[in-house]
Amino acid sequence: MERCDLVIIGGGPAGLAAAIAAREAGVEDILLLERDRELGGILNQCIHSGFGLHTFQEELTGPEYARRYIQRVEELGISCLLDTMVLEVSPERMVTAVNTQQGLFQIQAGAVILAMGCRERPRGALNIPGFRPAGVYTAGTAQRLVNKEGLMPGREVVILGSGDIGLIMARRMTLEGAHVQVVAELMPYSGGLKRNIVQCLDDFGIPLKLSHTVVDIQGRERLTGVTLAQVDENRRPIPGTEEHYDCDTLLLSCGLIPENELSRGAGVALSPVTNGPVVDESLETSVPGIFACGNVLHVHDLVDFVSQEAAQAGRRAARYLSGGGERGEPVRLTAGRGVRYTVPAQVDPLRMEEDLTVRFRVDNEYRGAAVVVSAGEEILQRRKKLILIPGEMEEIRLSRKELLERPQLREITISLEVAP
Repeated sequence: MERCDLVIIGGGPAGLAAAIAAREAGVEDILLLERDRELGGILNQCIHSGFGLHTFQEELTGPEYARRYIQRVEELGISCLLDTMVLEVSPERMVTAVNTQQGLFQIQAGAVILAMGCRERPRGALNIPGFRPAGVYTAGTAQRLVNKEGLMPGREVVILGSGDIGLIMARRMTLEGAHVQVVAELMPYSGGLKRNIVQCLDDFGIPLKLSHTVVDIQGRERLTGVTLAQVDENRRPIPGTEEHYDCDTLLLSCGLIPENELSRGAGVALSPVTNGPVVDESLETSVPGIFACGNVLHVHDLVDFVSQEAAQAGRRAARYLSGGGERGEPVRLTAGRGVRYTVPAQVDPLRMEEDLTVRFRVDNEYRGAAVVVSAGEEILQRRKKLILIPGEMEEIRLSRKELLERPQLREITISLEVAP
C-alpha cells in the first residue's frame, strides 16, 4: 500500500485543472489516475472550435485546449498513471486501482478529488420499442468513430435529442457527406446552447422538431428507418402524428449522467436532481477530504467553467491538507421557483473565498424573468434576464463579507420572479 497526499481520479479537463491548482497551492505529492491511454478526456475527440474563449480569450479546438493543460501538468512534474482503472474509493480515502504494470494496488490518500466526468444515456434507458439493429449509436460514440477512428457510422441520419453533442454531430456528419434528415427533441425546448442550434442546424438547413420523439425503430440486422411522433404536455406520443423516416443511422443525444459509481461506493451523498455529489463552498462532499468537480458534479455546457470549478477544488483540497481552517455555521442554498438545483448546496461564510460563484439551471424557458437571491423576506440580489433556458447554465455571486454581516443567516433561496 502506498500513501499520497492528493489523489485525483480522472485526467480530463477537470482533473488536469485541479492538479495544476493544487500544485500551485503548495501540494507536492499529487497522483493523477486516468483510465484512458492518454490525458485530455473527452476533449481529444472534440475537434471543433469554440473552447477557451473564457479561459484563454481565444478560440481553440478541444485537443488544443487540453494540450495547454497537459503541458502545464508536465512542466509541474505532476505524477500521472494512464491505463489505470480505479475500482473503489473508501470513506477513509483508500483508493483501489488496477493496471497492467502494477496489477491491483491501493493508495491511502490524504484527500481525493473526484473528476470522472459523465457518460451518455444509452438506448436501454429510453424505452424505445423495436429490435436492436446495427446503426444506433450515442452521439459521443459516433463522434469518436468519425473524429478519432476515421469511420462513418452511416449516411442517412436521424438524431434524437438536441443536447450539444447531438447538435455538433449534426454538423459534423453533414460535413463528412452524410444527410442529416431531422433532429427530434422530446422537450418543448432545446437542450443545447443557442449558438449550437444556429451554427449546427440553422446554417445547414437541418430541421429541429421540438416535442417529438422516436416511437419505433425498424430493421433487424441494420437500421432501416425510424418513426417519429409528436408528444403532449405529459411527453406521451399523440396518435395520428407519426412520421416515418428511411435512415441507416440513429444518433442518441438524450442527456448526460455523472459517472458516480465511485462516489456512491465512498458513501458520498448524491443529489437526486443532478445525480452528482452534494457539495459545499469548498466543493467538498459529505465525506470529509473527498472533493468533486467538473461533469461528475453536474453537467456543464462550457469546458471553461469546468476548469474554473476544478481549479477551485484543487485549491480547497490543498487547504484541507494544510489543516482546513476555522469552520462556522453552514448556510443552506435552496432552489426556489423555476430553479432546478444549485451548486454548491450549502456554504460556510468563514471558509468562503471573497466571492463565490453559485451555478444553477432553470427548469423551463423563461423570458423577461428576474433571478432573485433572498434570505427570508430580505432580497440580497435581483437581476433581470431577457431569456433563461435549461440548456444554458446560469450563475450568481455571493459575497463573503455580505454573509458574515448576517451571522444569524441559515438559508438563502435562489428563485425566479416571472413576469405575468
